[in-house]
Amino acid sequence: MKIVEIYRSVQGEGRLTGTPSVFVRASGCNLRCWFCDTPHASWQPEGTDHSVDEIIAQVEEWDSTHVVLTGGEPMLFAELLPLAEQLRGQGRHVTVETAGTIYLPVACDLMSISPKLASSGPSLRQHAHWSRRHQRQRYQPAVLKQLMAEYDYQLKFVLDTPADLEEVEQWLHAFPEVREDRILLMPQGVDIDQLRKRALWLKSACEQRGWTYCPRRQIEWFVH
Repeated sequence: MKIVEIYRSVQGEGRLTGTPSVFVRASGCNLRCWFCDTPHASWQPEGTDHSVDEIIAQVEEWDSTHVVLTGGEPMLFAELLPLAEQLRGQGRHVTVETAGTIYLPVACDLMSISPKLASSGPSLRQHAHWSRRHQRQRYQPAVLKQLMAEYDYQLKFVLDTPADLEEVEQWLHAFPEVREDRILLMPQGVDIDQLRKRALWLKSACEQRGWTYCPRRQIEWFVH
């Protein structure tokens, strides 16, 4: 399994915000969001191959009951199955962060799904191959339904402009089983100024619809 980094930090997004966790970041992704905040795991994938035993050994170096398996797209790797199973066997809480385009019967406690909206794709003029591939693969309703049926989950949508709100509403209309408390909306941005600018309209939109505004605390805490 190609891994770009394993480190201990604090979860900055979603229902477990503020939870000390070990992050295992897989390198490689089947999508190419133009705003990707981890390009070293997607656009320019870095990292080295690790066996499951090697990953487990590095996780055990930290005293943490929470582990986040992220990327890139961790669901690309079959090794995710024995890795998650062993981590849970040690009594650890496992979160899998995924775009929801690939299904694996992975053992986890929280499936953190970040569906990609149409506006997430790269420029067709600058990245024709990835633009077409991204739009073709970013929305897989059968996979999403299976993940939401089998796991405790949260949906984290990244919004860039107010126009994205309409697409989120259309997306949710196709999944009437989704409870409001599972819907989290995050502002697109890689610095505090960008987040604050988008928060001005996004917080209000969440309040009006009964959704949860999800700040990206890791940027507030660690990006200067």
